[in-house]
Parts: sequence; structure tokens; C-alpha cells
Amino acid sequence: MRHIITGLAMLLAVACSRGATEKHHPESEGAVIYPAASIVTMTGEGTVATAVAVKNGRIVGVGSEADLVEDLPKAEVDRTFEGLTLVPGLIDPHVHVMLGALQYALPLTPPWPMATPDGMRMGIGTREGFLSEVAAISASMPPGQPAVIYGYHNLVHGDLTRADLDAISAERPIVIWHYSSHDFYLNSAAIKRAGFTPALAEKFHGVDLDAKGELTGRIYEDAAFAVVQAYADVILAPENASAGFHGFSRMLRHAGVTTTVEMGYGLFGYELEDANIRNNWVDPQTSGYNLYLVPEFRALARTYGEGRVQAMLDLATGARGAAAPVLPRVKFFTDGAFYSQTMRLSPPGYLTGQSEGTEGLWVLKPEQIVPAIQPYWDAGLGVNIHSNGDAAQGATLAALKTLREGGAGNSFTIEHGGLFSPEQVAEAGRLKANVSAASHYVYYMAEPYADPLGQPRAQWITPLGALKKAGAVVAVHSDAPLAPPEPLRAASVHITQATKEGGVYEAEMALSPYQALESVTLDAAKAVGLDREIGSIEVGKRADFTVLGANPLTVAGENWTGIPVWGVVLSGEKRPLDD
Repeated sequence: MRHIITGLAMLLAVACSRGATEKHHPESEGAVIYPAASIVTMTGEGTVATAVAVKNGRIVGVGSEADLVEDLPKAEVDRTFEGLTLVPGLIDPHVHVMLGALQYALPLTPPWPMATPDGMRMGIGTREGFLSEVAAISASMPPGQPAVIYGYHNLVHGDLTRADLDAISAERPIVIWHYSSHDFYLNSAAIKRAGFTPALAEKFHGVDLDAKGELTGRIYEDAAFAVVQAYADVILAPENASAGFHGFSRMLRHAGVTTTVEMGYGLFGYELEDANIRNNWVDPQTSGYNLYLVPEFRALARTYGEGRVQAMLDLATGARGAAAPVLPRVKFFTDGAFYSQTMRLSPPGYLTGQSEGTEGLWVLKPEQIVPAIQPYWDAGLGVNIHSNGDAAQGATLAALKTLREGGAGNSFTIEHGGLFSPEQVAEAGRLKANVSAASHYVYYMAEPYADPLGQPRAQWITPLGALKKAGAVVAVHSDAPLAPPEPLRAASVHITQATKEGGVYEAEMALSPYQALESVTLDAAKAVGLDREIGSIEVGKRADFTVLGANPLTVAGENWTGIPVWGVVLSGEKRPLDD
């Protein structure tokens, strides 16, 4: 009897050692087992399997091929991935598909090399080069046609005035779209065509007036929407949007992205965006990736007014139609943009640059944040809030503390997280905030921002290692088109802390390779409330995998961008890149 009990105990021990291969699904007919060189499950550092079983689009087993064949005897064994690595489907949790579609179709003058659907565009690194390129673009266009050009950056190209653009053309409307997407710069002809007057400043934040009360030509943040409306015939041209959208989709597929999130649905108008998505995305299997939408709070207010919370609930449940699934979350803004120096800083504000002597902008003032969020929060919805500067982080975290004091455990994600103080890092951990960081600030801006921010403040740009240590969930996103929608590239920046100038920025703020991969898989899923569905390779989750030519955890961080992408698996369906 003693031997029988011992034997049973040993059998139980063996069964338990298989972890995810327990017989949750005794009916194995229709299941497919995929052996692989390695499977990084993201269920714990060092947890690697060599086979995964899929049925009806879900994961039904994870372990070794031998164990899965034993547990699922009727399953088919598909050896497509035998020499490859599977990781959870890569996630870019913050992109602007509509914006990217529009901008990729415009003439480009990027400040540094920029990935586009048509390949890399060389950067224009000087003021002279930028103005010369704008002049060349203008000269190449038919008379009278407005020139809308994307890619200017003040920290690379210098300050831009109405007079600078008038010198290029006094007759042709010229509209320069800042790389951040938050600012426009117009010449006199563009101002006249749009019908803008100084009275615009009474309606919108973000209208610069000179000492005489006249428009300088810089129109930004809330007022930028007026420029888009005035030049809708160019910016929102359907043929441009369609071409740009398909190009954007190609970039996502080639980067191995299985899920992305449009973070700001509705900013261009729900009808326009839905039409664009329906015409160009269709569905996950047709387009090759999952697309989710997170509505923006001002768009909800403009469209639905007092009924905005119910409309949001209806969108999230499908009771109100949308062109793609809408997540039960709302996007808010605390401040402006990192790139264009409109993010809100603590005193003394900006020390140099186009915002010198100012502290940047509030989109929602500190006292407005909780009232704006509360109705949605009370309805159980999650929050994703654009918050860049250190003053903005203070206001955002204070609002979260107030919201948490009500006892609700709603998901709350700080978007971009451009700048923190050490105290704010600790507070983010205490309040269980998620931080979805813009991957590109360290690489592109860490060194140029040293002077505008000053020390020691400039040492705390997207301090992901410190945030992770404090207990915050840390995701990384591209914010495409501002950076290429390539999760492995985004993650690698925060392993190396490399800058475009060839330096290393605050090495102690780096993520480990495992943490970096987590930031574009499981933690990215947590940032948008999808972690019960995707983000790790576990029994019960959706069978979304990215298939790579090497295990990232065995490749140096600086080489992650060179890892070959075979393609993806979406809900159990293989999608090679040549598909």
C-alpha cells in the first residue's frame, strides 16, 4: 500500500511539473501542436517551452512536444516552426493609424532618418537644408495648390516664423506640420486661405500672437484641429488616407505586430475614421493584425455631449457600431507634447528652445482632471492619459490618488511619460499606475533636451528601469508615425539606452532584456486592459504569436532590430510575411 501511495505521489508530481500541459481539453481532435526551437512564454523569467498546442484559436497546451502529444493524442503536429522562436504576439499599444495614414502620404522633411512604408527617408539635419527642401517642394507643385509638409522639428531645424515661410512663397499657402503632430506653422497665404484671424485665440488654446496681437503663424494643441479642418481637402484626401493606411499596415506586418491600438479614436471625426478603417483594415485575418480603438475624451464630448458616457459604454459593448473593436477605456490629456516643447514643466520651465521662459501647456488643468475622468471612472472604464512633463506627472498622479481613494481599482495608464521626478516614480509604483512610454524620447531627444530641461531634471526622461523597480507596469509604444511601429526596435532602445548621437543615456535606467520583451508583450497588454486575452503564451489565451528567426533573450539588445520576422500566428492561423 505504501508503494502504491508513493507511486501515486510521483505521478502527481510529474503531472504538476508539466504546468500548462494538464488535460484541460481531453478532446484533442482538431488541435494542432506547433513544436519550435524555443517558445518564450512570458509567464516568468526563464520559462521557455518547446511546443504549444492550439484549438479553435486558443492555446490548449504549452510544454514539450512529447508531453503535448501524450495529452492530446488526436492532435495534428505541424512542424513549420521547428527551427524558429515563438514569442507572444508583439503589441504596439499606442499608435495613430489614421494620423500615420495621412502623414505618410504628405511630402516629408524629417529631422532624422524616418521609417516609412516606402523605406527609410534620410533626415534633414540643418535649418538651411530644411528651408531649401520646403522651397523645392513648393516649386514642384502646381500654382495655387497648398503645400502641406510634415516633419519639421524646432530643436533640429531652428525656430520657424511666418516670415520664413513667406520668404519661400508669398502666393502659395504653405502649412508645415511639426514632427510631434501637435503644431502647425502657416505662412501668410495659408492664414488668408483658412480665414484665420486673431479672434481664433479666443476660441482655442494654442494660437500664438505677436506683440501687436497678430498671428505669428504657429497654431498648436487644441487649435491644431482648426488647421486640419481648414486644409481637409489636402490633409484628409481619401486617396492619400487609403495609400497611407495600407503602407502603415505593411509596416505593422513586417515588424511582427499582432495587436495595435489606435489611441485617440474620434479626433478626426468618427464617420471619417470609421470609413477609413472599413475601407482599409477590414478584419484581423484579412489585414494581418488586430486593431483596437480607444476614444478620445474631447471627441466623445463633441459628438455625444451629455450622453458621452453612455455612448462610450455602447461603443465598448458593440451596441453602437464602430469599424473595429472599441476597448472599454478613454484617452485623456494632461499636457502638450514632448517634442514641440509644450509638455508642462515645473518651474523654471524651459531654459532654451521655442518655449524658453514658459512652462508649457495644460490641456486639462490640475483641477479639471478628476472631474473629466470621474463619470467614466464611475462607469468602470479604464483610463489612458497623455502626461509628459514633470508638472503634468504631478497633476496626473494626484488625480489618480483621488480616484483610487474612492476604492475603485480601474486600470489607469500614463501615456508617454516623458519626464518624472524621483518622487513621482515612487508614487507611480505606490498607486499601481501603468506607464506606457514613448520608446523614442531617449533615442532622439535625450541629448538635445539636456539644455532646455537643465540638470538634474534632464536625467529623468522616461526612467523605465526606475519605474519598473518601483513596481509600476511598464509598457513601450511607438506613437507611430512619430517612430516606426516596430516593437523589437522600441524595446531595444531601453535595453541599450542608446541615443542617436551615439551616447548612452542614464544606463541605470535600462530595462533587462526580459523586462524589455515584457514591455511589448504582457505589460503592453496590461496597459490597454487586454492581458486576460493576450500578452503571454498560456492555456486559455488567444493563440497570437510572433514568429522570429532567433530568441530575443539570446541576442544582444542592440541587435534586436536585425532579428528576422517569419510572420505571425493570429488566433491559431499562420500568417507568413509572404502571405
